[in-house]
Amino acid sequence: MRSFFYFAFLFWGLNLSAQNNLSPKPYGVVPTERQMKWHETERYCFLHFTVNTFTNLEWGMGGEAEGVFNPTDFSAEQIVSTIANHGFKGAILTCKHHDGFCLWPSKYTEHSVKNSTWKNGKGDVVKEISEACKRHGIKFGVYLSPWDRNSALYGKPEYITYYRNQLRELLTNYGEIFEVWLDGANGGDGYYGGANEKREIDRVTYYDWPNTWKIIRELQPNACIFSDLGPDVRWCGNESGFVQDSCWAPYTAIGRDGAKPAIGYFDERVAETGTLNGEAWIPAEVDVSIRPGWFYHPNEDSKVRNLASLKEIYFKSVGNGACWNLNLPPDRTGRINANDVKALDDLQDFLTKSFTNNILEGAKATASETRGKQRQFSASKVLDDDKESYWAVNDNTKTASLTFQLKGQTEFNCMEIKEFIRLGQRIQSFTIEVEKAGKWQQVFKGSTIGNKKLAKFKDVNASKLRINFINALACPVIESVKLYKTL
Repeated sequence: MRSFFYFAFLFWGLNLSAQNNLSPKPYGVVPTERQMKWHETERYCFLHFTVNTFTNLEWGMGGEAEGVFNPTDFSAEQIVSTIANHGFKGAILTCKHHDGFCLWPSKYTEHSVKNSTWKNGKGDVVKEISEACKRHGIKFGVYLSPWDRNSALYGKPEYITYYRNQLRELLTNYGEIFEVWLDGANGGDGYYGGANEKREIDRVTYYDWPNTWKIIRELQPNACIFSDLGPDVRWCGNESGFVQDSCWAPYTAIGRDGAKPAIGYFDERVAETGTLNGEAWIPAEVDVSIRPGWFYHPNEDSKVRNLASLKEIYFKSVGNGACWNLNLPPDRTGRINANDVKALDDLQDFLTKSFTNNILEGAKATASETRGKQRQFSASKVLDDDKESYWAVNDNTKTASLTFQLKGQTEFNCMEIKEFIRLGQRIQSFTIEVEKAGKWQQVFKGSTIGNKKLAKFKDVNASKLRINFINALACPVIESVKLYKTL
């Protein structure tokens, strides 16, 4: 009897191994585990908050008196609960902007909250925000400006040690960090310890970024590093709230005028599209402010983005495979302004009503082909809730289709498609068609898919539809498909 069970178990193991060997091989570069977690975050918030909030500037010069920073009713709880209650999953705080003012009591400078009027110098904004994030299950990230217009050391070799010391403070004293945000603004006019002069640096060599990144990897191995060049997440190339319909997570940065690319000195246009067969998996983050400025200004209370603008950004960021980093600048009280909250209310109402009812639930899915005719790769896998399952076709097949039969005639206008990106990004063109009177009519034509594509088209009423994947780079591997009627 034991021999029977032994051979049965051995056969099961061999069969499972054979099935696993049938899986498609990865194509090109693929995401790391920390990048996969970042992709799943999708929406998070920037919190621009410093002396600029009180001086009504966007970029402080670095000579601002510490006492200027004095929020009258600071509430990390209100800030973070606002983020959590509106469906965002992370918060990145400007711990130090270009003015050099530190929102934590850094032991390496006097230009920080420890010398401010707020809480008699006993406060720590970074600590309060990070702890509120923990309470609400929100991921916490830090922004530490490489440019420091206050430091007398800036432009000298000693500044790199100073910068890294502050980075270590942020990465060791405030818990788990999901993203470290590095700005591309470097060098120019500043206070610089009272010198009041212009200091330029060589952006390619000055910061010695590879060794700084090693510190982040050592202290926060799960944190994604954001910059113009990555290495984990790239800037989208604009602050208007979009990436292109053709947006590859693979990316090869290109310098300007034939020069070597550097943070703050590269071809922004390539960042909007990524790179077909790029050298590394460096997906795009779309950073954009809910207001005209990045810091709070009273005269912008009536200029907060409306629902139409926020909807457009959502479809052109998350809907094109990127993550959306929406700036919510705390006001002079130290809270998210009521006007901003109202805009978020409208957005969340739209998202909830538009993306709760998946019309493909209960539908039947068929495919032009199934990999090895194996059930584990069948069309039905795109309709389940298993993030590890997917539909796939044979290796030599680059053009294929999925067809869906609905329960009955239904109105819809948006399809969500996700590639199984653990095996790379493959789709470079696709169309969506509906069947009308026995004939197929095209309602959408798109380019890349990647982590997520939201294909939005005019309202259509049908019971049968299909997706055609055209001339993929490798056999299509699709994780999920959903269908919605958005407002």
